[in-house]
Amino acid sequence: MGRGIESLEQVYHIFLTGVLVILAILVIFCLIRAIIGPRVADRIVSVNMMGTMVIVIIAVLALMLGEGYLADICIIYAMISFLAVIVLTKVYTGVYLDGKMQGVEKVSTQNIHDTDQDLNTAGASIESDEQENKT
Repeated sequence: MGRGIESLEQVYHIFLTGVLVILAILVIFCLIRAIIGPRVADRIVSVNMMGTMVIVIIAVLALMLGEGYLADICIIYAMISFLAVIVLTKVYTGVYLDGKMQGVEKVSTQNIHDTDQDLNTAGASIESDEQENKT
């Protein structure tokens, strides 16, 4: 009976080691996406995904090693990861809105400048028409 439990523990150990290796490879892929991501949103999502995978890695290690304190670390890391993603999203949203407002200001100042030029041109043509009518 004792031999069956030992072999089951070995199978669990091999399985959990395989899970850790696969998760480590996936974290590397997410890191690559975070570096070469074409948009900021891709980078934020990949950072969030890396945080989630690290949480799962810590949980698997807690299960493998039988250490309860790792579960506490896992919960703390989850809260920190959540706050980091919220801060990154807030910063990205602020930068996006600032850029959008500057674009609107540029367009509106260009429109005002173009309108002033049109008015000056129209005023000059009206003055020349009035001078031609006087003569």
